[in-house]
Amino acid sequence: MSNPSEIIEPPGLRVTVDRVVHAPHLPAPPDRPHSFVYFISIHNDTDGPVTIKGRKWVVKNDRGEITAVEGDGVVGEFPTIAPGEKFSYNSRHILDSGWAIAEGSYLGVDAQNRKVLTRIPPFKMVVPAE
Repeated sequence: MSNPSEIIEPPGLRVTVDRVVHAPHLPAPPDRPHSFVYFISIHNDTDGPVTIKGRKWVVKNDRGEITAVEGDGVVGEFPTIAPGEKFSYNSRHILDSGWAIAEGSYLGVDAQNRKVLTRIPPFKMVVPAE
């Protein structure tokens, strides 16, 4: 029997970063003028449903500064992803630097109420040269 506080990483639960787009037309504050939209899919290739309960992002910019962001759910939802299905969404990040690398993880629970984790692969946001 597994420890209830143990977090498992099921091999069939995975994340893909489908697209990252520089979006200079979106409003952004003057001190963080570079807007990016990213498109992500959480794939459930396990044999049971998984409900995503939270997320943790770590963003490191070209100055070596690290920002950590944690929160409940994903874009205001707590999606339950059936076996063989995926949950896709997009969101955005704004930068005050020329580039940054983002990565992180999603935390959830499976049908047996075990805590599960899947990692968000690192992706780079680069402000194009003008």
